[in-house]
Formats: sequence, C-alpha cells, structure tokens
Amino acid sequence: MAVVSQSLVSRSIADVAVNLDRALIPVAEKLGKGGGQTVAVAVGSRKIDRLDEIVFHCLRFFEKIGFRPFIIPAMGSHGGATPEGQKQVLAGYKITEAAMRVPVVADMTTRDVGGDGTDPPLFVSQAALDADYIMPINRIKPHTKFSSDIESGLCKMLTIGLGKADGAAVFHRAAIKQSFSIIEHSAARLLKRLNILFGLGVLEDGYGRLAQIEAVFPENLIDKEKQLLVKAKAMMGAIPFDHVDILIIDQIGKDISGIGMDSNVTGRHRDIVGDFNIAPHVKRIFVRDLSAATDGNANGIGLADVTTRRLVDKIDRKKTFVNAITAVSPEKAAIPMYFETDRECLAACAQTTGVASGGDLRIVRILNTATLKYIQASKPLESEIQSNPKLSQVSDWEPFVFDAAGNLMDFVPQ
Repeated sequence: MAVVSQSLVSRSIADVAVNLDRALIPVAEKLGKGGGQTVAVAVGSRKIDRLDEIVFHCLRFFEKIGFRPFIIPAMGSHGGATPEGQKQVLAGYKITEAAMRVPVVADMTTRDVGGDGTDPPLFVSQAALDADYIMPINRIKPHTKFSSDIESGLCKMLTIGLGKADGAAVFHRAAIKQSFSIIEHSAARLLKRLNILFGLGVLEDGYGRLAQIEAVFPENLIDKEKQLLVKAKAMMGAIPFDHVDILIIDQIGKDISGIGMDSNVTGRHRDIVGDFNIAPHVKRIFVRDLSAATDGNANGIGLADVTTRRLVDKIDRKKTFVNAITAVSPEKAAIPMYFETDRECLAACAQTTGVASGGDLRIVRILNTATLKYIQASKPLESEIQSNPKLSQVSDWEPFVFDAAGNLMDFVPQ
C-alpha cells in the first residue's frame, strides 16, 4: 500500500463572521428592527464545518436587530428520538445553552399543519410553531438515498428535520410510494404555512471545509437551493478509482453521513426506495470502527460486508434501530459478518472477491467518507495513480502493519 494525495476542490472561507455578516446584509435591510419577537433557529444533527461559529454569529445577529432567538434541534428521530438525546447530539458540535447563550428547546411534540388532507401530513415541532418566526440552518449536499433537484438541505430540514420523529417517519414511509420528490412539494406547502424569516444554506468544499454561506428568503428558497445543490455536487470529493476489490473504511458514524458512510462515495446503497451501484464499483466493504461522535449509532453498518467485534460491541442498538426503522431502512442496521481482528476481516474479504492472488487485489483505505484528501491504495492501482494528474503518491509502497492483536495500525491522514 502507498499513501496517495488527491487534489480536491478548495474554496475554504477564512473568516466565518465576516462572510456571515456579508450574507446577512440583505436580511437586515429587509427585516429592519425587531420588537422582541422570538426566532426558532433550527439546527440539525450533521457535522458541518464550523457549525458552532455559524450558529453563534446568527444568534448574535438576531439579538443585535431586536429579536429573541433560541435553538431547536431539527433532526427527525436522531439522538434516539428523545429531547435529551437530541441535546446531546448538538452538544457534540459545541452547541449548548452555555456556549450559545440562548435556550435549547428540544421537546419532541409536533403538530400537523397540513390541514388540507394532502398526503403526507406536515408535522412540525410545536416549539417551532410557538415561536414568532423560524430560521433553518443546514448544509446543502447530495443525499445518500436518492438523486433529484432537491436533496439534502433546507427543504429536507423543513419537512423531515423539523417534523421530529413523527415527521421523519411519515416522510420516509410516503417516499416508498411517492419517491423523495415529495420533499420539494411538501416544502412548498410548508413555506406557505410557516413564518420562515429566511434560511441559511451552507456549502462545503472537497476537503469538507466551509466554502459558502448564503441567506435565502422563503419566496425563492426552493429555486435557490436547486442552484446551490449543483455547486455542492461539483465540489464533492470522491474515491478516484472505479473498480475496487476491497474498500476499507476506518470509521462510520452519523456525524459523517446520515447512513454512516456516504453512498455517493462508496457507490453502494440498498434501500426499499431503491438500490444502486455506482462508481466506485466495490466488491467488498470492510468497516473497522464507529466514530466517537456517533455515540453508538451504527446506522449504515448494514451496507458493509465485514466488520469487527469491537464495532459491534459499541453499537447502541436502541439508537440504531430507532433511526433505521424511522427511515424505513432496517437493512441499514443489519450487522454483517464480523471477526475479532482486522487481519481476519481482510482475509474474509480477500477470499470472497474472486481474485486469486492477494498481490492483485485493488484495495483502497480511507479514514471515512468525508475525509478523502489522503487515502491508501494498493500496488495494482499504481498505473492509475501515475496517469491521473489530480493524484500524487506521497509514500513508498509498504505492507500493511498490524499490531500484536492483529489489527491495522491507525491511518492518520497527513
């Protein structure tokens, strides 16, 4: 194996406060001075680069112009579908009452605001409805389940995230028959019923760094999100090889992707709303461990072929099962074949690829699907590394190093 460096799209923002102030100029001009009205600032469960800074400065902006902001978790059933669990998820991103200097209202109560008999019903957090206004903050990116003009972003937060466990369950069930195009349609319905001040769309570059902050008014939120999604897709990192025999992923977790490992990166998805197998075409996926921030939620492990006992022992089954059932994806929580050591896991993968010689295996190793600047690749990929101007080999070819217990030494991207 050798360490390989990728040249990814780089658009990193240097100063969050400066860029956010610039993005909020038209908002300040439109809103003018408030008179103490409350604003529910909706924050999700994904690890977004510098999210705590974005939220903090948004809160101060509202206070400065005369509004009273507070935070509500907008993450569907995540955090075990409990108020305490959802607060804990936010705390993992440094978003707490003490740090943000405002209340975090995590009540799971919802109310259907549809009122027209149209399916699906529109469940919305009661705490958000009790506020004078709502302002969602979310990253706009490709979704792991489907491809559409609207995928993961502000519309999804309005329909599913703000719907808490009730709304998330309703939408995932409805998508089985209607597809996830219902997100755009339902977001349009909600925008007519809710007092949305504006939405804050966030984009990340290929390195997972904050690249753009954009304030979007409700009247053009859907069209603007479509435009931002095109930009997000163009910046996204990827595995730079198509056919791969074994993909080793050191960590999966909810902080990394909704299904633990982003299917847009692994190329593999299995779900009642549709399976797909896109580039890279991977024969076997070996997942070594859970991220610390996922706190036992192993949703997505069912997409792996092989894993370790240490990962299995860390699974919080309640969190994982609630998440998988709400998303109508019990297959994502299925525990694959597992072994005591990495060496045994790799042997099981190698023996089931159809490749006769270990020296011919096309192996790629990544830390997680959100960290793709540095990867490890095996010798049979050498010619593709050399012919790709976006790749450079940064280490010698060396054998895998196992510790005394038979596990791989940690891969620390440089």
